[in-house]
Amino acid sequence: EILRYVYCEAHRSQPNLPPELVLAVIDVESAFNRYAVSPVGAQGLMQVMPFWPQKLGMKLSELTRVRENIHMGCEILRFYYARENRDFRRALARYNGSAGRRAYPDSVISLWTTRWRN
Repeated sequence: EILRYVYCEAHRSQPNLPPELVLAVIDVESAFNRYAVSPVGAQGLMQVMPFWPQKLGMKLSELTRVRENIHMGCEILRFYYARENRDFRRALARYNGSAGRRAYPDSVISLWTTRWRN
């Protein structure tokens, strides 16, 4: 189910996202736990912050729903990817709220290139 939604959402609109990158984000963010909640309140598979659903025309209650959370996470990542001139490393740092730091983007990119691209 998750794989199908990741593939569809990654290709839903431009710019397309590599589905394997989205899987790496989910792996790092929640370890595939749809009910994960971070210490700062991010929720679901892609750890979406509670202010995003309203900005995306969605409901707060959709944060832990698999399809909806993946949709929101992909839209957010796509937004930052465009904002950062198609630089995945910088987009990932913004997605995580760690702009200017390398640990999070390095973790995601490492999983993307080793676990999820094969």
